[in-house]
Amino acid sequence: MPEAHHPTLRQLARSLGLAPATVSDALRGTGRVAASTVRRVRKAAREAGYKANPLTATVLSEVRRRRGHGFRGTIAVIDLYEPIHWPHGPFPREMIAGARKRAAAMGFSLEEFTVGTPQLGLARLNTMLPSRGIHGVIVLPSWAAPDLSGLDWSRYAGIYTDYVTTRPALHSVCSDHYGSMMALMELLAERGYRRPGLILERGRDERIKHRQSAAFRAFLATRPDFDPVPVLITPGIPRETEDFAPWFALYRPDVVLSHLPETQGWIGRHRPARSPAAGFVLLNRVEQREPCAALDLQPRELGARAAELVVGQLLRNDFGPPDWPTLTALKARWVEGPTVRPARS
Repeated sequence: MPEAHHPTLRQLARSLGLAPATVSDALRGTGRVAASTVRRVRKAAREAGYKANPLTATVLSEVRRRRGHGFRGTIAVIDLYEPIHWPHGPFPREMIAGARKRAAAMGFSLEEFTVGTPQLGLARLNTMLPSRGIHGVIVLPSWAAPDLSGLDWSRYAGIYTDYVTTRPALHSVCSDHYGSMMALMELLAERGYRRPGLILERGRDERIKHRQSAAFRAFLATRPDFDPVPVLITPGIPRETEDFAPWFALYRPDVVLSHLPETQGWIGRHRPARSPAAGFVLLNRVEQREPCAALDLQPRELGARAAELVVGQLLRNDFGPPDWPTLTALKARWVEGPTVRPARS
């Protein structure tokens, strides 16, 4: 079925035998346009499926205000306030840095909003954004499933920078946790490891839809030459003596994968006597404190991709939740470090 064609303002004006400025004023309710003309223009616009792009008006307003010194549109970056997990840490800040740089290259700036505080709720934000000419939205990751249904999404183009959100269902950009874990396991196998151990906080595992733990288990299920170590899933942040020490002593993994940088020190302190030290891989380089092997989840690239997708929607006049939300996943980069064996020559 061919895609519906929406006329431009000039095409609409030509079909009515009116000047584009007259049609624009009639649609916006500005200028001195006769009431009968306003009704005729709006009726024709509805029947033709004409859709005004709010970005166009913003561009023209800025061009006039800056007298030709260039236009910089604005994209909102929304961080959802969550008291238990606040602040959200360095990863979102890196995403913002990447989004800001990429947006600037495309003629846009970013404005940050922390939503969910007594000072700023969704209802107030819904009036603030259009008043500032903002119609593009990037939503940062949150621990709980975000509920953004309080925004009038017919006004906005949006991207969520984590796994799928359903209120509303938006296009999403996120790390490829499953593919990255599979690639990591292959690399460790090539370096001679056969008893890898994975530590995950239950809330983190659930938030990423079990993709890391599922990939870890799936890999082990296909490798009879590996000696499986049960995944250590902790109810909260892993603790050294209560969680790590008993698991490490019982299963003696030859390399430990963890999001917690403190794990690197725990391995040394609980190393069995006269045994070689287990290797260590930090699963998110942004948390790194000491030299170690790590996965770089590329938060700046994720932010840049989110900015590209939002700007693309704005330029296509594509507002509201999509009929078929897509997921763009970015694989992590391997970062060499002294805590794993070197590659075989």
